[in-house]
Amino acid sequence: MADRIGDAAGPEAGMVPEVGVVMVTHRSRAHLDHSLPPLLASPLRPRILVVNSSSGDGTVERAQELGAETWVVPRCSFNHGATREAARHRLGTAVVVMITPDAYPASPEELGRLVHPVLTGQAACAYGRQLPHRGADPVEAFGRAFSYPDQSDLRSAADRARLGSGVHFCSNAWAAWSNVALDRIGGFRPTLVSEETIAVARLLREGERIAYVADAVVRHSHRYTPFQEFTRHFDIGWTRAAHAELLLAQGGEDARGRRFAAELLLSLLVRAPWQLPATLAALFAKWSGYRAGLLGRHLPPGVAAALSGQDFFWRSDFAPKGRP
Repeated sequence: MADRIGDAAGPEAGMVPEVGVVMVTHRSRAHLDHSLPPLLASPLRPRILVVNSSSGDGTVERAQELGAETWVVPRCSFNHGATREAARHRLGTAVVVMITPDAYPASPEELGRLVHPVLTGQAACAYGRQLPHRGADPVEAFGRAFSYPDQSDLRSAADRARLGSGVHFCSNAWAAWSNVALDRIGGFRPTLVSEETIAVARLLREGERIAYVADAVVRHSHRYTPFQEFTRHFDIGWTRAAHAELLLAQGGEDARGRRFAAELLLSLLVRAPWQLPATLAALFAKWSGYRAGLLGRHLPPGVAAALSGQDFFWRSDFAPKGRP
């Protein structure tokens, strides 16, 4: 069906709005040969801007060799929200795609599938499916399957009863945005993390719809230590507390996490019981990090910085100057 989510026809002259891609990088040279070529080969012929936070490892030079535009941002000025906001204005395209360098599109056609709901007005934002990298362990694979099912979805604020806090779920590792819609909500805000979650919550509040496009596929996964899980979830909790009126006001934010933990443990009990002790440690690290993060805005910035996984934020131009 021509209008289904992710069903993108080939571009015709004068009919497809300009598409831009922002790839935010730091020490990412090794990833570029996997992530950039499928984007550069897309029939949409997107403008691609590789933003680098002064890593000095050859990322910029390799991006230029492959054919992307580049922009170097001083590390002290980098921010997950503010830098992406500046980058989308720098491109000035009608639709902007955010992607991380370790997300590898499965083919040149994935970009067209991802942006289709935005180009056709079905949604203000669309995010695609993330499959684990080959060789990922069962825990990584389960996490991707839990968050990125094989069925597409189109949701609005009315779906909160069905999805709980998952109604604002999105990932800027692979997401397309209407710049007009972003302009209406003030764009991506300066933030510790989760700039896309904040933007989705604002879009939903304004009556916009969000698309999940299961046919737009990248390979993207991570293997975190328990300590990394703690700091990562501290940052998520800290950010949710900082935007409580958007992300916590209606409660129920823990239900999705509890369902994830229960389903993961049941899956491992059947398929890989030897991984249960390490997985329980990781789940405890996530939970304790998140709960500490919810209290983080009551902590002195130095203490919050010690618990955070984003060390650069606390030394940047966007760091809190004292207790909020």
